[in-house]
Amino acid sequence: MTNHVDVALLVVRVVIGVSMALHGINKVRGGLAGAGRWFTSLGFRWGYPNAVVAATFEIGGGLFFALGLLTPLAAASIVGLMTVALIAAHFRVGFFVFRPDQGIEYVLTIAVVAIAVSAIGPGRWSLDSGWGIIDHGYQHGWWGLVLAAVLGVAGAVGQLVTCWKPPAGALRFGSATRK
Repeated sequence: MTNHVDVALLVVRVVIGVSMALHGINKVRGGLAGAGRWFTSLGFRWGYPNAVVAATFEIGGGLFFALGLLTPLAAASIVGLMTVALIAAHFRVGFFVFRPDQGIEYVLTIAVVAIAVSAIGPGRWSLDSGWGIIDHGYQHGWWGLVLAAVLGVAGAVGQLVTCWKPPAGALRFGSATRK
């Protein structure tokens, strides 16, 4: 029997997952070269390869999250993407999303929702549940939370350490909004 929690998890997974996938598709449709130039403008070395990786993880991780397939790993990809976006593009703006260039509010919310879904589990209306993957114990609870948060943040830190040279002021919270 399906309950309200399963329906709520399905709605959250689909909205967040499809939104992430569309974000990646937008990078591809808009031209990965342009997205690569944007990454370079943020201080990333190898802008084009970073754009390809970001689009791939947005599309793949988003679709897997929406389908509830390998949910902690899909959530980890979302957490990683949002952590990189938070630090490289939004941190200097401050908290609120309504500020020019947008603060961390939106990307932080997406990352936390992905971690929460991973901790709760994808629900009965997921491929993890339908295929019995959820029964192995790593798909929800503390394991789901740890997998999504630790793998996501570790991936983000790896990318930032190897590919990003922060521009002046990028690591001062809200520095872009100060005059």
